[in-house]
Amino acid sequence: MSGLTTTSPRPLDIRLHQASRLLEIKFDNNTECMLSCEFLRVYSPSAEVRGHGHGQEVLQTGKENVNITGIEPIGNYAVRLTFSDGHDTGLYSWDYLYELAGNYDALWMDYLGKLEAAGIKRVSTPQ
Repeated sequence: MSGLTTTSPRPLDIRLHQASRLLEIKFDNNTECMLSCEFLRVYSPSAEVRGHGHGQEVLQTGKENVNITGIEPIGNYAVRLTFSDGHDTGLYSWDYLYELAGNYDALWMDYLGKLEAAGIKRVSTPQ
């Protein structure tokens, strides 16, 4: 992940849509995105998810119905997201959120591929 620079896009607005479990982010460069709570949870920047080095990532499973229960600003560079499963140790920098938004499709397909390779089926409860 690159460091925050003066030219890094910054969120102008972050809105949680709890019913649809989507986080809407509008950046100051006119980029807008909707990231699912499940996606944000499985790509948490925490050591619990990412491990302590390359290849130590922990595949997150059973997160289909997770929601965000809290959004806490951290300085002027990040937010801490609290999830309904109790996870709250990841700090989502503006750069990381922007990277997730820009690579959503590829990252989501990668995640689904890893679940399939592990023989794990996603099971979502209707909202």
